[in-house]
Amino acid sequence: MNKTTAFLTLSILAFTGACQDKNQDGGHGYTGQVEAYPMLSIQKEKANIYSDYPVVLQGVKDVELRPKIDGFIESILVDEGQSVRKGQVLFTIYAPQFQEENASAIANVKRAEAELNDAIMQVAKAKPLVQEGIISNYELESAQYALRSKEAQLAQAKANLSNAKANVGYTQIVAPFDGVIGLIPYKVGALVSSASAQALTTISDITSVNAYFSMNEKQFFDFMQKAQDKSLSERIASLPEVSLILANGGEYAYKGKINTVSGQIDPLTGSINFRAVFSNPKALLRSGNSATLRVYEDIQEAILVPQKATYDVQGKRFVYVVGADGIVKSTEIKIMDKVPSSQFFIVEDGLKQGDKIVSEDIGGLSDGTQIKL
Repeated sequence: MNKTTAFLTLSILAFTGACQDKNQDGGHGYTGQVEAYPMLSIQKEKANIYSDYPVVLQGVKDVELRPKIDGFIESILVDEGQSVRKGQVLFTIYAPQFQEENASAIANVKRAEAELNDAIMQVAKAKPLVQEGIISNYELESAQYALRSKEAQLAQAKANLSNAKANVGYTQIVAPFDGVIGLIPYKVGALVSSASAQALTTISDITSVNAYFSMNEKQFFDFMQKAQDKSLSERIASLPEVSLILANGGEYAYKGKINTVSGQIDPLTGSINFRAVFSNPKALLRSGNSATLRVYEDIQEAILVPQKATYDVQGKRFVYVVGADGIVKSTEIKIMDKVPSSQFFIVEDGLKQGDKIVSEDIGGLSDGTQIKL
């Protein structure tokens, strides 16, 4: 064997030995090593879950103000968004015919009073003449009937005057309660009537606001079954306070309380309405605001699993349960629709207290993989 042949033989043997050493040291393709994964022992614990419902807010009083008489807007004494007090004049309507009717009614009352006084005098004059036999009793009775007629005429005149005064009063639109003025679509000089398409404005009492939301029939029956032997009113009274998530994503500073449920299910939508009320001392909330109502519920014994410990296959959710020998088993679980947070699920079926699961980094696992305990 020459030197060249000997050198090639030694090189091949060295390369073969190096490859064997690399494979023995855990090179590429080796999967026999047992790795450690973070695990979680399942325990039952108290959880607070919530459901979100879209709502539109309304003041405790939202009233459209409309004129009762026909006329032209003479003056607008408030501005949009202004706070007003009960009895404050908001609009005046120019309707001179009612002023004239009022003046005529006053005159009619005065005339009726004069005629009544004259009738009283006629009766007083007739009584002694009848007693002395100068005139017959028939004339006295006739005078008394005339007196009753004049009394009726005076009553009618006073009724007409009251009606005329009421019509004059309708030329002023006043605030029915303390509140905030809404949009004012009309300007001075506009012709308005009770049949106008738009109201003069809307006044809202927003010291508190109502938030209406609805549940479907299934949600309502689930809601009532949790009440056990309590009545509906007792169930509502026992509910925890609710929160309001505003349109900007922030939570409203004051908690609310569900205080009533409608008496029937809407046959068109199959839903039933609830109402929650929120205090509004700073007038931050306005009628028409959109928001999300968050209803909380306590669960005394819940099985919580991290969302990152689960994976989804064809609409079914699974976790890896760790056996006593360290072998993981893919296990289907059923979770509650409601969640306590964005990090956990509540398991309704598939796990029991004492089970161990892989709590994270499950991407590299498969059914039957052994991990380090």
